[in-house]
Amino acid sequence: MSEKMEFQSEAKQVLELMINSVYSNPDIFVRELISNASDAIDKLRIESLSDPELADFAKPGRIEITIDKDAKTLTFQDNGIGMNRDDLVSFLGTIARSGTGEFIRAMKEAKNGAASDLIGQFGVGFYSAFIAADSVTVETKKAGDDKAWVWQSTGDGTYTIEEGSRETNGSKITLHIKDRKANDDDTSYEKDYLSIWDIRSIIKEYSDFVTYPIYVNEANKEKKEDEKEEPVNSMKALWTRPQNDVTDDEYSEFYRHISHDWENPLDRIYYKAEGTTEFRALLFIPQRQPMDLFHPDGKHGVQLYIKRVFIMNDCKDLIPTYLRFVKGVVDSEDLPLNVSREILQQDRLTAQIKNSLTKKILDAIAKMKKDDAEKYEKFWQVFGIVLKEGIATDFRHSEDIMKLCTFESSDGKKTSLEEYIINMPTGQDKIYYLTGSSLKNLENSPKLETFKKKGITVLLFGDPVDEYWVNTSGKFDKYDFVSAAAEDLTLPDVKGNEEETKVEDTTVEESGLAKKLKDALGALVEDVKLSDRLVDSPVCFVQKGQEISPQMRNLMRSMGQPVPEEKRILEINAQHPLIKKIADESESSSFNAKEWSGLLMGLASIADGEPVANGKEFTKLLTDLLEK
Repeated sequence: MSEKMEFQSEAKQVLELMINSVYSNPDIFVRELISNASDAIDKLRIESLSDPELADFAKPGRIEITIDKDAKTLTFQDNGIGMNRDDLVSFLGTIARSGTGEFIRAMKEAKNGAASDLIGQFGVGFYSAFIAADSVTVETKKAGDDKAWVWQSTGDGTYTIEEGSRETNGSKITLHIKDRKANDDDTSYEKDYLSIWDIRSIIKEYSDFVTYPIYVNEANKEKKEDEKEEPVNSMKALWTRPQNDVTDDEYSEFYRHISHDWENPLDRIYYKAEGTTEFRALLFIPQRQPMDLFHPDGKHGVQLYIKRVFIMNDCKDLIPTYLRFVKGVVDSEDLPLNVSREILQQDRLTAQIKNSLTKKILDAIAKMKKDDAEKYEKFWQVFGIVLKEGIATDFRHSEDIMKLCTFESSDGKKTSLEEYIINMPTGQDKIYYLTGSSLKNLENSPKLETFKKKGITVLLFGDPVDEYWVNTSGKFDKYDFVSAAAEDLTLPDVKGNEEETKVEDTTVEESGLAKKLKDALGALVEDVKLSDRLVDSPVCFVQKGQEISPQMRNLMRSMGQPVPEEKRILEINAQHPLIKKIADESESSSFNAKEWSGLLMGLASIADGEPVANGKEFTKLLTDLLEK
C-alpha cells in the first residue's frame, strides 16, 4: 500500500527553488547524482570491512546511466548500500543538517551560475534532480534487508513510499525529463539530457575522476556481438597523474567535487613523500571559511585513500586542528586497508604523515606570504584566526606559525613579529602587546599613551585566541611578550625619544586620594595606584598577574570553564586636571569618596570599550556630580 507524506518545510522551499529557478548550469544534477551513487558504494564497502554479513553484498562498484528516449527517462543506478524506509524519509524527505536556511537565502541572492554550484555545498544534491525532471522515482534496497522500497515525487510538496520489488542492494533513480525549452537569452537550446553524447560529455567534464566505472547505455538498443563495455570516466586519480598533465580547470573541478564549494580554491598544494613513509597528497586552501569551521562536530579533515582505494571522508587525524580549513586527498602506500579511526589515532605512520603534511602546508603558506602579498592578505583575513590556534597547541611548529602572523599595531600599520623586532628602537628588548574586544577599542586605549609618547609600538590583539596563545608561548625568538596592561609596567629609555625633565606635581599623592578611593571601592578592585602609563586620560584599569580580558572571561563562561578571580587595579593620572580637582575636593569634609570612585570606575570601563556595571546608576551618578 502506498503511503503519502509531506516534505519537511525547508525541503519544500529547496524544491521550489530547484523547480522554479532558471540556472545557467543545469548540468549540475548529473554530477550530484553520480556523486551520491559513488558515496553509496563507498559506504557499503567501508561498512563491510567491519560487518562480515555485508561482505557478500559489496561487489565491485559500478554506476550505470540508462537513457530511454521513448519513455523520456534518465536512470542512475548503483550497487551501493541502498536505503530502507527510514533512510528514505530521513534523506529524501527531510533536510536535517544545519545551514539549510542559509542555503535558501544564498540561493535567492545568487546569480544564476553561482546558484547551481551552491547545491553540493549544502548537502542537497538529490533535490537537483528536479532541475531537469518533473517527477522522480527511487527504487532501492538496503544491503542486508529483506524489503525493497519505492519513493516517488513530482516536487509538489508531497511524496509517496511503498514496498518495491528490487532484488539486489543499491538504488535506481529514474528521472522523467522535462520537455526541452529555448533559453530565454537567445534561440539556442539547453543540452538534451536524453542524448547519449550530451550525457557522456557532462560526465567527462564533471565526474571523470570518480573512483568507480560509469557506464552509459541506451534502452532498447541491442549491443553488437563484439561490442565491449567501456566506462565513460577515466577513474584515474588526479593526485597520481603528473602535475603537468592536469589543467588548472581539472584541479578546480576536483576541489569543488570533494569540498562541495562553489568557488575555485585560493591555493593548492601537491606533495609526494618518498622514503620510510610513502604517500601522496593533493590539498587545497579555500577562499572562504566553511560554514562548520568553528563547529566542534564539523566535517573537518581530508579524504583518506590507501593505494588508490577510498577509506574515509573527514579524516581529522592527518591534519592538525588549526589547519582544519584545508581540504583534499591523502593517499598512503603503507597504511592497512582495514584501518579504522581508532587505529589511526594510535598509529605511528599516521603521526609521521601528519607531521610531514603540517610542515608542507606551513611551508606553502610561508611561500604565499613571500611571493604573493595580495593572496596572502586574503588568506590571513579568512583563516588567520584559526591558524593562530596552532601557536598554543603545536609546540613543534609554534615559532613557524608565529612567523606567518601579521598584526595590527598602535602606529596604524600591519606588521609581522620579525618586522616588529627589526623596527624596535634602540633600548627596547621586549615585544609589547595589548588585548581587547575590538581593534577600535584597542587603538583608542589610554594604556597606549605613554608608549606613543616614547615612540614604542604596541601590537594590538583583538581576537579571543590571541590571549590564549600569547600567554602560552611567552616569547618569540629571544624576546618576551609583555602586556601593555600589566601591573608595575616599566618601559625602557629608548634612544631618540628622551623626555624633557619636568617638575612633578605631588598634590594628588600628598592628598592620599588613591587610598581614599580604594577604601570606598573595597573588594571591587584589587588596588588603586598612581599611574606612570597615562598621559592624556584620567584613569584606566590594569590587571594584577596574568591578564584575562572581559572578552576572554565571557568566552570561558560560555564554554563552562572556570573563570579565574578578576584582580583589577584602578590607575589614576596624577597630572590630569580632573584627578587634581578630585584630590582638592577630597580634602574637604563634604567629599563623597563613593560617588567619585564610582565615576572613575565607569570612566575606566568606557575607556576599555566595556559597558559600565550599572548603566542607570552610573548615569544618575554622573548627572548628580555635573549638577554639583
